[in-house]
Formats: sequence, structure tokens, C-alpha cells
Amino acid sequence: MKRTELIVLVGVIVVLIAINTVNFIRTEQLKKNAHWLIEEGNIQLSLNEVSARQLEDLPGIGPALAGRIIEYRERTGRFSSLEELKNVKGIGERLYSKIYPYIKL
Repeated sequence: MKRTELIVLVGVIVVLIAINTVNFIRTEQLKKNAHWLIEEGNIQLSLNEVSARQLEDLPGIGPALAGRIIEYRERTGRFSSLEELKNVKGIGERLYSKIYPYIKL
């Protein structure tokens, strides 16, 4: 094995270890957060309790949409059903079906 190949291999191993470490730390932080429920391998967010930053962890939810969800919740009060999330501008049936497994009231 040439020196260059060895350096590349070591670099790849270091990157993989770093990625694994970051994922482990993030998972541990999520478990400690009282708003998250670890249930049967699924992480579920409580729509009535989470922050905008936490909403951004949902598939298809960026900062702007997370902000609109929080704004809707503050304007109308607590969500009374998961379906009510569709009243937020930008959340249609398609996006709702993607995030449905990860949300709860």
C-alpha cells in the first residue's frame, strides 16, 4: 500500500468515526429532552410543546415553515388535532404524510 493510499484510508476512517460520534451525541441529547418521546424506534414531537428549532428536525421542515407552525400555535392556541397542522401555510397533504409518524399532540 502506498503512502498516499494509507493517508486517504486513515482520513476516511477519521471522518467515519467523527460522523458516528456526532450521531451518538445527538441521539443522547434527544433522549434527554423532555419533549421527545422515544417509542418503538420512532421519535415523536409534541406539536404543543416543541420549539421552532426542534421542528426543523422533521423531514421537509425548514426555519421558515417551523416559524409559521409556532406562529400558528401562538395565534390560535394549542393544536387540538394533528390534522390541524394542515392549516399552516405550506403544509399540504404530501408534507403532512411525511411528518405524521414523527408528531403527536
